[in-house]
Amino acid sequence: MRAHLLAIAIAGLVAALSVAPASATVVLSGDAGGKMEDYTARFQQVRASGDNVIIDGTCLSACTMVLGMVPRNRLCATQNAVLGFHAAWMYDESGNRVASPSGTRGLLKNYPPAVRAWIARNGGLKPDMMYLRGGALAAIIPPCNSASRSTAASNIRRVGAIRHALGE
Repeated sequence: MRAHLLAIAIAGLVAALSVAPASATVVLSGDAGGKMEDYTARFQQVRASGDNVIIDGTCLSACTMVLGMVPRNRLCATQNAVLGFHAAWMYDESGNRVASPSGTRGLLKNYPPAVRAWIARNGGLKPDMMYLRGGALAAIIPPCNSASRSTAASNIRRVGAIRHALGE
């Protein structure tokens, strides 16, 4: 009897350890950005997890760091995608918002060459938001196909400023 129970327990353990983790899709939409450090940590986790990313709506400011942190082959954008870029800023000792040249250099360094080239063609990063969408976006980020959108739509849960869809 003990041998039988032990065999069942071992079989269950082997089965549990051999199950591959569920693939997931992160959907960025309605994301106004935030602190670069927070987004660096989030997108490092996404990159390490192997998750795919769909941009399906606004992805502004620090959210755009996804472009340099997640491999291009795991990233796509829908027709609804709009990326917003601006120069980095921080607060000074008085609590005023001031430009951060080092932060802006960090942002630019993070972006892939095609994004840096688009930013340069459009006057560089400034305090005002500049938007990448439509055909210009499709030339840089692969458009999502219907399969990637339907997989993501099947099971999405909200995680902070991003939605996380677990594929089964």
